[in-house]
Amino acid sequence: MAPDVAAEHLWKKSSYSDSQGGSCVEMADLTSQVGIRDSKNKQGPALRVPAPAWADFVGYVQSGEVDFGIVDN
Repeated sequence: MAPDVAAEHLWKKSSYSDSQGGSCVEMADLTSQVGIRDSKNKQGPALRVPAPAWADFVGYVQSGEVDFGIVDN
């Protein structure tokens, strides 16, 4: 459950999340770890990953080397 991962005030919504209820991701900086959850289901499951692994993932996505199969309409 997300409340077990981080206090509510630590969660920050992605600037890429839309206000129409689309893809909404929130992250919590837990110093050595990062919490990740779906902002539409704040009481649902959340991930906790090592901060370096999250930084590597974000860098990989930003590099453009990965194709998630997302199509803009």
